[in-house]
Amino acid sequence: MKVDTSFLNFAIDDPAKYPYIASMGVYVFKRDVLLNLLKSRYAELHDFGSEILPRALHDHNVQAYVFTDYWEDIGTIRSFFDANMALCEQPPKFEFYDPKTPFFTSPRYLPPTKSDKCRIKEAIISHGCFLRECKIEHSIIGVRSRLNSGSELKNAMMMGADSYETEDEISRLMSEGKVPIGVGENTKISNCIIDMNARIGRDVVISNKEGVQEADRPEEGYYIRSGIVVIQKNATIKDGTVV
Repeated sequence: MKVDTSFLNFAIDDPAKYPYIASMGVYVFKRDVLLNLLKSRYAELHDFGSEILPRALHDHNVQAYVFTDYWEDIGTIRSFFDANMALCEQPPKFEFYDPKTPFFTSPRYLPPTKSDKCRIKEAIISHGCFLRECKIEHSIIGVRSRLNSGSELKNAMMMGADSYETEDEISRLMSEGKVPIGVGENTKISNCIIDMNARIGRDVVISNKEGVQEADRPEEGYYIRSGIVVIQKNATIKDGTVV
């Protein structure tokens, strides 16, 4: 929507250069109007923002509400990554801990995170993690994550795991030359998104040192998007791998 954005001067330095306000994708309809649009008049259309709403302007009373609080479009891997990393900053752009606007998540009934001789700086650590003699900097660590001795995460988002592996299961996997869920010993990871249930072995380096912007390596368990390495869900990265 093209408007005079000068009233947003606290967020926009040059209104002439940025004259558009983006749709947040949050819409409120009267039920009968919505059903009429979707079932009858515009049944062949698929997208609200680019198709249905522009046409509805001609026949309906369409109004826009200007939202001036925190909002980020996370439609790309880069924007998703940056928005999550920004939560680690002090002060963050978005505050989870404001008592006036409490933020609730689904109850998982997990035990607290357990850490032993770790160095943690500018990080968010979720419930149920095992952190052992590792270094975490400017990163988000998801539920049930396991980081072993000598591992380092920097500018990384680790989503965690859906279930635990017992110490006996981990020992058995390692004795068979397999990789347990989590991050192995002496592994160094930066500028990376690690999806759920990933198995990253020992002495792995994930840093995209060569600065590759785009790559598809599903057979090796990862993609690269906008320079960010994305480890696939349930992927296995073998010991000693360098990405």
